[in-house]
Amino acid sequence: MKHDILMTDLSKTAENTVNHPIFSLYADIHLNLRVPTLIKEALQNEEGTLTDTGAFMCDTGKFTGRSPKDKFIVYDDKTADTVAWGEINQAFEAEKFDSLYKKMLDFATTKKLYARYAYACASEKHRTNILVINTLAWHNLFCHHLFLRPAEEELRNFEPEWTILNIPEFEADPSKDGTRQENFTIINFTKKIILIGGTAYAGEMKKGIFTVLNYVLPEEKRVLSMHCSANIGQNGDTALFFGLSGTGKTTLSADPYRKLIGDDEHGWDENEVFNFEGGCYAKVINLSQEQEPEIFGAIRYGAILENTRFVENTTTVDYTNQSVTENTRTAYPINYIPNIAVPSIGKTPQNIFFLTADAFGVLPPISKLTVEQAMYYFVAGYTSKLAGTEMGVKEPQATFSACFGAAFLPLAPKKYAELLGEKIKSGNVKVWLVNTGWSGGGYGVGSRMKLSYTRAMIRAALSGDFENIHFTKHEIFGLELPDKCPNVPEEILHPRNTWNDKQAYDKKAEELAKAFEENYQRIIQ
Repeated sequence: MKHDILMTDLSKTAENTVNHPIFSLYADIHLNLRVPTLIKEALQNEEGTLTDTGAFMCDTGKFTGRSPKDKFIVYDDKTADTVAWGEINQAFEAEKFDSLYKKMLDFATTKKLYARYAYACASEKHRTNILVINTLAWHNLFCHHLFLRPAEEELRNFEPEWTILNIPEFEADPSKDGTRQENFTIINFTKKIILIGGTAYAGEMKKGIFTVLNYVLPEEKRVLSMHCSANIGQNGDTALFFGLSGTGKTTLSADPYRKLIGDDEHGWDENEVFNFEGGCYAKVINLSQEQEPEIFGAIRYGAILENTRFVENTTTVDYTNQSVTENTRTAYPINYIPNIAVPSIGKTPQNIFFLTADAFGVLPPISKLTVEQAMYYFVAGYTSKLAGTEMGVKEPQATFSACFGAAFLPLAPKKYAELLGEKIKSGNVKVWLVNTGWSGGGYGVGSRMKLSYTRAMIRAALSGDFENIHFTKHEIFGLELPDKCPNVPEEILHPRNTWNDKQAYDKKAEELAKAFEENYQRIIQ
């Protein structure tokens, strides 16, 4: 089988470059191995197998997703008064961290280690150099994909700023080490070290660095860190897409007429938007070539598949199989997909879209926000759980995640919202709330908004088609609704008109507006 490898990224790297004191401690440590070498190592270590497309398929063990309750931040002079401590940002003693770090280093002396130099942030001004140390070869391959890859000449004098030490085989003793249970992710902002143990879920490394950037960039550099996708139009205009899982963030930012900057994590400084990452980490449950051709095509030699299963008696992946988890995923370098921006940088955005899948069917399919409304809905980070997704859930439930990424925000949500407001004002950015959820009634009564309509509305916003259109103010939410949109039926644009029972619509809309306000009051306290 001939495998398609991007040789500029995967071949000539300085495998023997050493520029960190930790390398003097270990004899069996391998730095900057090439992708074919890492795959060979992973296969020899029996960490996984190859699929018929050449992708490397593996399991993450007990943990098939992140474990938010086992993520901690070291409490010290640097973080004491800056981190928003609470259920999300749990404090960890500095002395316990030092003790656990030593235990992990001692444990690692018996292991074969895979190390990698990488960096985050495509912007040279905000670049953050990283050293990753793994005991699993496929974890090191994951980091090659998800972080940015230094050029060969940069490796010779590479100076890591942050270190990730990830040893899934090492389990903490909660009674002695201060963790909640055996698995943990601990971030030390003073020593610039992330410790991960007891879990093989690779996403903990990616989101650990995202959490770091969510602290460092806004707090120290006044750069807005964002959980969003971004793309660039043919005229060089940048658009951002915020949204929680199931709202269409990845789908709607993938546009054949626009180049992708990135699909998940970005920064916004005084004059540009830049990708934090060098790859994509996409869910593949029910993936098909027809619905997601770019992702489907990216799953080839070099790519990673997590927790998927084969069609019986074949090496063909059965993407409908959720026997391990619904959170089946693939990881690959961003240049495995076509139509990307090189480098992964765009200008100050002209349009921002907040995506929500409103299962109550009351939010308009598209509405224009003021600066104050933008900050309000940004802090809310709203979508909804569907009836039947959990035991006892008989009706849709409002779900809020501050700034569309509460689990990764070390600072108070208000700080991110204020920074967003400043940037919207200074850049005269247009902000839109887009409901990709239900119309004509809630889940079970109405129907899901057609993707073709949503795409038409987004394209109208991007092309300026709403500039000369009359807008009507929503009586309950105060949002500005366009009366017309090319290729979209007019009755769809005003959600109340799609309901047979107008009083039922008003009641449900008032209930949702109240939930928004109660959530807002909790956040700003």
